[in-house]
Amino acid sequence: MNKQQLFEQIKIKKSFLCVGLDTDIQKIPEFLKAKGNDAVFSFNQAIIDATADYCVAYKPNLAFYESLGLEGWQALEKTVNYIREKYPDQFIIADAKRGDIGNTSSMYARTFFSTMDFDAVTVAPYMGEDSVVPFLSYKNKWVILLALTSNKGAFDFQFTEDVETGAKLFEKVLRTSQQWGSTDNLMYVVGATRADMLLEVRKLVPDHFLLVPGIGAQGGSLQEVAKYGMNDSCGLLVNSSRQIIYASSGKDFAKAAQAETQKVQQEMEAILKKAALT
Repeated sequence: MNKQQLFEQIKIKKSFLCVGLDTDIQKIPEFLKAKGNDAVFSFNQAIIDATADYCVAYKPNLAFYESLGLEGWQALEKTVNYIREKYPDQFIIADAKRGDIGNTSSMYARTFFSTMDFDAVTVAPYMGEDSVVPFLSYKNKWVILLALTSNKGAFDFQFTEDVETGAKLFEKVLRTSQQWGSTDNLMYVVGATRADMLLEVRKLVPDHFLLVPGIGAQGGSLQEVAKYGMNDSCGLLVNSSRQIIYASSGKDFAKAAQAETQKVQQEMEAILKKAALT
């Protein structure tokens, strides 16, 4: 999916919501656990069917699947294939946070873009250009580079200042990485709980899409994210995971997820309308 196609989906759905599939086997409804190896996929399938009309993207967090070994990988593959077959207009992100020497990154890229049909993968920039570029060689596929995160440990490195220029490390990531890719294949992760920093981010990357996790259970404000981060092609994919997929632990879990998703979509529709983007 290219940038224009993604923007078209945002306008059609009147939503820039990404649903995070952080599916924890210990948190899914008890009655689904009786399905054994199919428990995770059955949960995902129900969530996807309930929410697809109100979002434009899904983001499986690979740690939750890798923790289950082979069964987890099978559930992930079935989930991706199901979205591709039934909801081909959805943008699918592998939240894998990969990044290694060039040859290894090439294998990661093959995994997510050839073996599995993801649209995008999250990548850590710490090892520099040769760890990122292999992912950028696939047409209509995306790297989503970690730039400014919301966790406590972000202050350990991301705000470190260059002694000569005063530039923060996350700012150098944003500046330097633009030499590797373009607005058509490179996005950035910026945490929603740092919404005020989106203004600074936008000064450096005015036209790129941003993946913004952290609204809902993590406390980020959708209104502030839109205020500081939206551009003339929306330029935002805002992720919500726990607030949606764990809205209920009962047999009504899918219906509850749908209600939460619809609520976010309605707020997004109002934001897009105000910005004259629908």
